[in-house]
Amino acid sequence: MSEDFYDVLGVSPDASTEEIKKAYREKATEYHPDVSDDPDAEEKFKKIQKAKKVLTDEQKRKAYDRMGHDRYEQAEKHGFDAGEGGAGGMGGDPFGGMGGGGMGGGLGDIFEQVFGGGAGRGRRRQRKGQDLRTELEIDLEEAFEGVEKQFTIERPEACDACNGEGHPPDADSRTCPECQGRGQKRQVQQTPLGRVQQTTTCRRCEGEGTIYSETCSECRGEGYVRNETTLTVEVPAGIQDGQTLRMEREGAPSPDGGPKGDLLIDVSIREHEQFEREGDDLRYRLPISFPQATFGDTVEVPTLDGAAEFEIPAGTQSGETFRLEGKGMPRLRGRGQGDLYVQVQVVTPESLNEEQREALEAFAEAGGDEIEVNEGFFEKIKRAF
Repeated sequence: MSEDFYDVLGVSPDASTEEIKKAYREKATEYHPDVSDDPDAEEKFKKIQKAKKVLTDEQKRKAYDRMGHDRYEQAEKHGFDAGEGGAGGMGGDPFGGMGGGGMGGGLGDIFEQVFGGGAGRGRRRQRKGQDLRTELEIDLEEAFEGVEKQFTIERPEACDACNGEGHPPDADSRTCPECQGRGQKRQVQQTPLGRVQQTTTCRRCEGEGTIYSETCSECRGEGYVRNETTLTVEVPAGIQDGQTLRMEREGAPSPDGGPKGDLLIDVSIREHEQFEREGDDLRYRLPISFPQATFGDTVEVPTLDGAAEFEIPAGTQSGETFRLEGKGMPRLRGRGQGDLYVQVQVVTPESLNEEQREALEAFAEAGGDEIEVNEGFFEKIKRAF
Protein backbone atom coordinates (compact mmCIF):
# COMPACT_ATOMS: atom_id res chain seq x y z
CA MET A 1 0.00 0.00 0.00
CA SER A 2 1.30 3.46 -0.90
CA GLU A 3 2.12 5.87 1.91
CA ASP A 4 0.06 8.66 0.32
CA PHE A 5 -3.18 8.96 2.30
CA TYR A 6 -5.37 9.19 -0.81
CA ASP A 7 -3.76 6.07 -2.27
CA VAL A 8 -4.09 4.25 1.06
CA LEU A 9 -7.87 4.71 0.94
CA GLY A 10 -8.08 4.34 -2.84
CA VAL A 11 -9.74 7.71 -3.47
CA SER A 12 -8.88 10.70 -5.64
CA PRO A 13 -7.56 13.96 -4.14
CA ASP A 14 -10.88 15.68 -4.92
CA ALA A 15 -12.98 13.00 -3.18
CA SER A 16 -15.73 14.23 -0.88
CA THR A 17 -15.72 13.55 2.86
CA GLU A 18 -18.52 11.00 2.43
CA GLU A 19 -16.54 9.18 -0.28
CA ILE A 20 -13.50 9.09 2.02
CA LYS A 21 -15.56 7.70 4.90
CA LYS A 22 -17.09 5.04 2.65
CA ALA A 23 -13.66 4.03 1.33
CA TYR A 24 -12.38 3.86 4.90
CA ARG A 25 -15.18 1.50 5.96
CA GLU A 26 -14.45 -0.82 3.03
CA LYS A 27 -10.70 -0.85 3.65
CA ALA A 28 -11.14 -1.27 7.41
CA THR A 29 -13.37 -4.29 6.85
CA GLU A 30 -10.76 -5.81 4.55
CA TYR A 31 -7.70 -5.22 6.72
CA HIS A 32 -9.01 -5.29 10.30
CA PRO A 33 -6.49 -7.42 12.26
CA ASP A 34 -9.28 -9.44 13.88
CA VAL A 35 -10.47 -10.87 10.56
CA SER A 36 -7.83 -10.31 7.88
CA ASP A 37 -5.51 -13.11 6.73
CA ASP A 38 -3.01 -10.57 5.39
CA PRO A 39 0.27 -10.89 7.38
CA ASP A 40 0.63 -7.09 7.28
CA ALA A 41 -2.99 -6.42 8.24
CA GLU A 42 -2.21 -4.62 11.49
CA GLU A 43 0.22 -2.19 9.86
CA LYS A 44 -2.11 -1.53 6.94
CA PHE A 45 -5.04 -0.99 9.29
CA LYS A 46 -3.06 1.66 11.19
CA LYS A 47 -2.30 3.48 7.93
CA ILE A 48 -5.97 3.35 6.95
CA GLN A 49 -7.00 4.83 10.30
CA LYS A 50 -4.44 7.61 10.07
CA ALA A 51 -5.41 8.46 6.49
CA LYS A 52 -9.07 8.73 7.44
CA LYS A 53 -8.28 10.85 10.50
CA VAL A 54 -6.40 13.42 8.45
CA LEU A 55 -8.56 13.48 5.32
CA THR A 56 -11.90 13.79 7.15
CA ASP A 57 -10.68 16.79 9.15
CA GLU A 58 -11.13 19.88 6.97
CA GLN A 59 -8.20 21.85 8.38
CA LYS A 60 -5.81 18.91 8.57
CA ARG A 61 -6.66 17.89 5.02
CA LYS A 62 -6.05 21.44 3.82
CA ALA A 63 -2.59 21.44 5.40
CA TYR A 64 -1.86 17.97 4.01
CA ASP A 65 -2.82 19.02 0.47
CA ARG A 66 -0.69 22.16 0.65
CA MET A 67 2.39 20.49 2.11
CA GLY A 68 2.34 17.06 0.51
CA HIS A 69 2.73 13.75 2.29
CA ASP A 70 6.45 13.71 3.08
CA ARG A 71 6.65 17.22 4.52
CA TYR A 72 3.45 16.74 6.50
CA GLU A 73 4.84 13.54 8.05
CA GLN A 74 8.18 15.20 8.80
CA ALA A 75 6.50 18.13 10.49
CA GLU A 76 4.31 15.81 12.55
CA LYS A 77 7.34 13.72 13.51
CA HIS A 78 9.04 16.81 14.90
CA GLY A 79 6.10 17.71 17.09
CA PHE A 80 4.75 20.48 14.83
CA ASP A 81 7.55 22.81 16.01
CA ALA A 82 9.15 23.06 12.59
CA GLY A 83 9.67 26.61 11.34
CA GLU A 84 8.90 28.29 14.66
CA GLY A 85 10.73 31.55 15.12
CA GLY A 86 11.91 31.66 11.51
CA ALA A 87 14.71 29.08 11.85
CA GLY A 88 17.38 30.44 9.59
CA GLY A 89 19.30 29.28 6.57
CA MET A 90 16.27 28.45 4.44
CA GLY A 91 13.78 31.23 4.98
CA GLY A 92 12.41 29.80 8.23
CA ASP A 93 11.33 26.48 6.70
CA PRO A 94 13.61 23.60 7.88
CA PHE A 95 12.07 21.29 5.27
CA GLY A 96 13.36 23.26 2.29
CA GLY A 97 10.48 25.69 1.73
CA MET A 98 10.80 29.26 0.48
CA GLY A 99 9.85 31.19 3.61
CA GLY A 100 6.59 33.07 3.45
CA GLY A 101 6.21 32.79 -0.32
CA GLY A 102 3.44 30.33 -1.24
CA MET A 103 3.21 28.94 2.32
CA GLY A 104 1.45 31.90 3.95
CA GLY A 105 3.92 32.18 6.82
CA GLY A 106 5.80 28.90 6.99
CA LEU A 107 4.92 25.67 8.75
CA GLY A 108 4.53 27.34 12.12
CA ASP A 109 1.62 29.43 10.82
CA ILE A 110 0.02 26.45 9.10
CA PHE A 111 0.05 24.30 12.21
CA GLU A 112 -1.22 27.19 14.31
CA GLN A 113 -4.19 27.47 11.93
CA VAL A 114 -4.78 23.75 11.66
CA PHE A 115 -4.29 22.64 15.25
CA GLY A 116 -5.53 25.66 17.08
CA GLY A 117 -2.24 27.43 17.74
CA GLY A 118 0.43 26.71 20.27
CA ALA A 119 2.81 24.68 18.10
CA GLY A 120 6.02 24.66 20.07
CA ARG A 121 4.55 26.73 22.91
CA GLY A 122 4.58 24.25 25.74
CA ARG A 123 1.57 22.18 24.65
CA ARG A 124 2.26 18.52 25.32
CA ARG A 125 0.72 15.92 23.07
CA GLN A 126 -1.05 13.24 25.06
CA ARG A 127 0.43 9.82 24.55
CA LYS A 128 -1.52 6.62 24.13
CA GLY A 129 -1.08 4.03 26.86
CA GLN A 130 0.96 0.90 26.26
CA ASP A 131 -0.61 -2.07 24.48
CA LEU A 132 -0.86 -5.26 26.56
CA ARG A 133 -0.84 -8.85 25.36
CA THR A 134 -2.38 -12.05 26.70
CA GLU A 135 -3.24 -15.57 25.48
CA LEU A 136 -6.55 -17.38 25.09
CA GLU A 137 -7.02 -21.10 24.38
CA ILE A 138 -10.23 -22.40 22.79
CA ASP A 139 -11.61 -25.68 21.40
CA LEU A 140 -11.99 -26.41 17.70
CA GLU A 141 -15.76 -26.48 18.18
CA GLU A 142 -15.62 -22.95 19.61
CA ALA A 143 -13.54 -21.80 16.65
CA PHE A 144 -16.17 -23.34 14.36
CA GLU A 145 -19.19 -21.69 16.00
CA GLY A 146 -17.63 -18.48 17.29
CA VAL A 147 -17.87 -17.84 21.01
CA GLU A 148 -17.85 -15.23 23.74
CA LYS A 149 -15.10 -16.02 26.24
CA GLN A 150 -14.47 -14.57 29.65
CA PHE A 151 -10.89 -14.32 30.86
CA THR A 152 -9.00 -12.65 33.66
CA ILE A 153 -5.88 -10.53 33.28
CA GLU A 154 -3.72 -8.43 35.55
CA ARG A 155 -3.15 -4.95 34.17
CA PRO A 156 -2.14 -1.49 35.37
CA GLU A 157 -5.02 0.82 36.28
CA ALA A 158 -5.22 4.38 37.55
CA CYS A 159 -4.56 4.56 41.29
CA ASP A 160 -7.74 5.42 43.23
CA ALA A 161 -5.81 6.93 46.14
CA CYS A 162 -4.34 9.73 44.02
CA ASN A 163 -6.65 9.61 40.98
CA GLY A 164 -3.71 8.59 38.84
CA GLU A 165 -1.75 11.76 39.67
CA GLY A 166 1.09 10.01 41.51
CA HIS A 167 0.93 12.39 44.48
CA PRO A 168 -1.55 13.13 47.29
CA PRO A 169 -4.08 15.85 46.49
CA ASP A 170 -2.72 18.06 49.29
CA ALA A 171 0.96 17.73 48.32
CA ASP A 172 2.94 20.97 47.93
CA SER A 173 4.04 21.77 44.38
CA ARG A 174 6.61 23.96 42.67
CA THR A 175 7.57 24.73 39.10
CA CYS A 176 10.14 22.35 37.63
CA PRO A 177 13.47 24.23 37.48
CA GLU A 178 14.70 22.01 34.64
CA CYS A 179 12.06 23.03 32.08
CA GLN A 180 10.69 26.14 33.80
CA GLY A 181 7.24 24.57 33.95
CA ARG A 182 6.89 23.82 30.24
CA GLY A 183 7.16 20.07 30.66
CA GLN A 184 9.39 19.98 27.60
CA LYS A 185 12.94 20.77 26.61
CA ARG A 186 13.82 22.06 23.17
CA GLN A 187 16.95 21.36 21.19
CA VAL A 188 17.94 23.01 17.91
CA GLN A 189 20.02 20.99 15.46
CA GLN A 190 21.68 22.13 12.27
CA THR A 191 20.87 19.79 9.35
CA PRO A 192 21.55 19.94 5.60
CA LEU A 193 17.95 21.17 5.30
CA GLY A 194 18.45 23.96 7.81
CA ARG A 195 17.89 24.27 11.54
CA VAL A 196 15.43 21.83 13.05
CA GLN A 197 13.98 22.27 16.50
CA GLN A 198 13.17 19.08 18.39
CA THR A 199 11.06 18.93 21.53
CA THR A 200 11.50 16.20 24.17
CA THR A 201 9.73 15.47 27.45
CA CYS A 202 11.48 16.81 30.54
CA ARG A 203 12.93 13.87 32.47
CA ARG A 204 12.91 15.52 35.86
CA CYS A 205 9.18 16.25 36.02
CA GLU A 206 8.24 13.63 33.39
CA GLY A 207 6.43 16.26 31.35
CA GLU A 208 4.27 17.57 34.18
CA GLY A 209 6.03 20.92 34.48
CA THR A 210 5.53 20.64 38.24
CA ILE A 211 7.41 18.88 41.03
CA TYR A 212 5.53 17.69 44.13
CA SER A 213 6.71 17.46 47.73
CA GLU A 214 5.62 13.86 48.18
CA THR A 215 4.49 10.86 46.21
CA CYS A 216 1.46 8.63 46.64
CA SER A 217 2.20 5.80 49.10
CA GLU A 218 -0.27 3.49 47.36
CA CYS A 219 1.29 3.57 43.89
CA ARG A 220 4.72 4.96 44.86
CA GLY A 221 4.29 7.89 42.53
CA GLU A 222 3.59 5.77 39.45
CA GLY A 223 -0.03 6.89 39.20
CA TYR A 224 -1.25 3.34 38.64
CA VAL A 225 -1.51 -0.02 40.40
CA ARG A 226 -1.87 -3.55 39.05
CA ASN A 227 -5.31 -5.11 39.45
CA GLU A 228 -7.02 -8.23 38.19
CA THR A 229 -9.99 -7.66 35.92
CA THR A 230 -12.36 -9.97 34.05
CA LEU A 231 -13.18 -9.18 30.43
CA THR A 232 -15.31 -10.76 27.72
CA VAL A 233 -14.08 -11.07 24.14
CA GLU A 234 -16.06 -12.15 21.09
CA VAL A 235 -14.12 -14.77 19.14
CA PRO A 236 -15.28 -14.84 15.49
CA ALA A 237 -16.21 -18.11 13.81
CA GLY A 238 -13.40 -19.44 11.66
CA ILE A 239 -10.53 -17.91 13.62
CA GLN A 240 -7.27 -19.77 13.12
CA ASP A 241 -4.62 -20.87 15.54
CA GLY A 242 -2.13 -18.07 16.18
CA GLN A 243 -4.36 -15.18 15.10
CA THR A 244 -4.64 -12.12 17.34
CA LEU A 245 -7.75 -10.28 18.51
CA ARG A 246 -7.61 -6.62 19.54
CA MET A 247 -9.71 -5.05 22.28
CA GLU A 248 -9.38 -1.29 21.95
CA ARG A 249 -8.77 0.82 25.05
CA GLU A 250 -8.40 -2.23 27.32
CA GLY A 251 -4.63 -1.86 27.70
CA ALA A 252 -2.49 0.22 30.03
CA PRO A 253 -3.47 3.78 30.98
CA SER A 254 -1.71 6.71 29.37
CA PRO A 255 1.05 8.30 31.47
CA ASP A 256 -0.31 11.78 30.78
CA GLY A 257 -4.08 11.50 30.52
CA GLY A 258 -4.28 10.27 26.94
CA PRO A 259 -6.27 7.27 25.70
CA LYS A 260 -5.61 3.79 27.07
CA GLY A 261 -3.65 1.31 25.02
CA ASP A 262 -5.18 -1.79 23.45
CA LEU A 263 -5.26 -5.38 24.63
CA LEU A 264 -3.94 -7.95 22.13
CA ILE A 265 -5.21 -11.51 22.57
CA ASP A 266 -3.23 -14.32 20.94
CA VAL A 267 -5.63 -17.20 20.24
CA SER A 268 -4.52 -20.84 20.29
CA ILE A 269 -6.76 -23.79 19.40
CA ARG A 270 -6.50 -27.11 21.21
CA GLU A 271 -5.81 -30.25 19.19
CA HIS A 272 -8.95 -32.24 18.37
CA GLU A 273 -9.34 -35.99 18.90
CA GLN A 274 -11.00 -36.60 15.53
CA PHE A 275 -10.13 -33.78 13.17
CA GLU A 276 -6.92 -32.25 11.88
CA ARG A 277 -7.17 -28.69 10.61
CA GLU A 278 -5.42 -27.31 7.54
CA GLY A 279 -6.45 -23.69 7.09
CA ASP A 280 -10.19 -23.74 6.46
CA ASP A 281 -10.22 -27.48 5.68
CA LEU A 282 -10.55 -30.45 8.03
CA ARG A 283 -9.22 -33.99 7.71
CA TYR A 284 -10.76 -37.12 9.20
CA ARG A 285 -9.72 -40.80 9.12
CA LEU A 286 -12.61 -43.25 8.66
CA PRO A 287 -12.17 -46.98 9.38
CA ILE A 288 -14.17 -49.27 7.06
CA SER A 289 -14.42 -53.06 6.66
CA PHE A 290 -13.11 -55.11 3.76
CA PRO A 291 -16.67 -55.85 2.50
CA GLN A 292 -17.50 -52.12 2.55
CA ALA A 293 -14.41 -51.36 0.52
CA THR A 294 -15.15 -54.22 -1.87
CA PHE A 295 -18.87 -53.76 -2.47
CA GLY A 296 -19.28 -50.04 -1.60
CA ASP A 297 -21.53 -48.62 1.10
CA THR A 298 -23.32 -45.52 2.38
CA VAL A 299 -21.66 -44.38 5.59
CA GLU A 300 -21.94 -41.58 8.12
CA VAL A 301 -19.03 -39.43 9.18
CA PRO A 302 -18.94 -36.88 11.99
CA THR A 303 -18.53 -33.18 11.20
CA LEU A 304 -18.46 -30.15 13.45
CA ASP A 305 -22.02 -29.45 12.28
CA GLY A 306 -23.56 -32.90 12.80
CA ALA A 307 -23.20 -36.22 10.97
CA ALA A 308 -23.02 -36.34 7.16
CA GLU A 309 -23.55 -39.22 4.73
CA PHE A 310 -21.46 -40.08 1.69
CA GLU A 311 -21.06 -42.99 -0.70
CA ILE A 312 -18.05 -45.27 -0.63
CA PRO A 313 -17.72 -46.63 -4.17
CA ALA A 314 -17.11 -50.32 -4.79
CA GLY A 315 -13.44 -51.22 -5.07
CA THR A 316 -12.23 -48.45 -2.75
CA GLN A 317 -8.61 -48.87 -1.72
CA SER A 318 -7.29 -48.30 1.77
CA GLY A 319 -5.86 -44.78 2.04
CA GLU A 320 -8.13 -43.19 -0.58
CA THR A 321 -9.39 -39.70 0.27
CA PHE A 322 -12.85 -38.29 -0.42
CA ARG A 323 -13.88 -34.63 -0.32
CA LEU A 324 -17.08 -33.41 1.34
CA GLU A 325 -17.55 -29.88 0.05
CA GLY A 326 -18.49 -27.18 2.54
CA LYS A 327 -18.12 -29.40 5.62
CA GLY A 328 -14.95 -27.77 6.93
CA MET A 329 -14.37 -24.60 8.96
CA PRO A 330 -16.23 -21.36 8.25
CA ARG A 331 -14.12 -18.73 6.53
CA LEU A 332 -13.68 -15.39 8.23
CA ARG A 333 -15.83 -12.52 6.94
CA GLY A 334 -18.63 -14.98 6.10
CA ARG A 335 -17.33 -16.28 2.78
CA GLY A 336 -18.55 -19.87 2.94
CA GLN A 337 -16.79 -22.86 4.45
CA GLY A 338 -13.81 -25.05 3.76
CA ASP A 339 -14.07 -28.76 2.96
CA LEU A 340 -13.83 -32.00 4.91
CA TYR A 341 -11.40 -34.60 3.51
CA VAL A 342 -12.16 -38.16 4.60
CA GLN A 343 -9.37 -40.72 4.29
CA VAL A 344 -10.64 -44.31 4.51
CA GLN A 345 -8.65 -47.05 6.23
CA VAL A 346 -9.58 -50.69 5.59
CA VAL A 347 -9.51 -52.43 8.95
CA THR A 348 -8.48 -56.06 9.32
CA PRO A 349 -10.39 -57.82 12.12
CA GLU A 350 -8.23 -59.41 14.79
CA SER A 351 -10.46 -62.48 15.17
CA LEU A 352 -12.99 -64.36 13.03
CA ASN A 353 -15.62 -66.96 13.87
CA GLU A 354 -15.53 -70.28 12.06
CA GLU A 355 -18.18 -69.36 9.50
CA GLN A 356 -16.37 -66.11 8.58
CA ARG A 357 -13.06 -67.88 8.27
CA GLU A 358 -14.43 -70.61 6.00
CA ALA A 359 -16.16 -68.07 3.76
CA LEU A 360 -13.03 -65.97 3.35
CA GLU A 361 -10.82 -68.98 2.78
CA ALA A 362 -13.21 -70.11 0.05
CA PHE A 363 -13.06 -66.62 -1.44
CA ALA A 364 -9.29 -66.67 -1.45
CA GLU A 365 -9.11 -70.13 -3.02
CA ALA A 366 -11.62 -69.13 -5.70
CA GLY A 367 -9.26 -66.36 -6.66
CA GLY A 368 -6.33 -68.70 -7.00
CA ASP A 369 -4.69 -67.87 -3.65
CA GLU A 370 -3.10 -70.72 -1.73
CA ILE A 371 -3.49 -70.35 2.01
CA GLU A 372 -2.06 -72.23 4.94
CA VAL A 373 -4.25 -73.79 7.59
CA ASN A 374 -3.11 -71.38 10.27
CA GLU A 375 -3.26 -68.26 8.09
CA GLY A 376 -6.54 -66.72 6.98
CA PHE A 377 -7.29 -64.40 4.14
CA PHE A 378 -7.41 -61.29 6.33
CA GLU A 379 -3.90 -61.97 7.59
CA LYS A 380 -2.70 -61.94 3.99
CA ILE A 381 -4.54 -58.71 3.36
CA LYS A 382 -2.99 -57.23 6.48
CA ARG A 383 0.52 -58.15 5.28
CA ALA A 384 -0.19 -56.58 1.91
CA PHE A 385 -0.90 -53.19 3.52
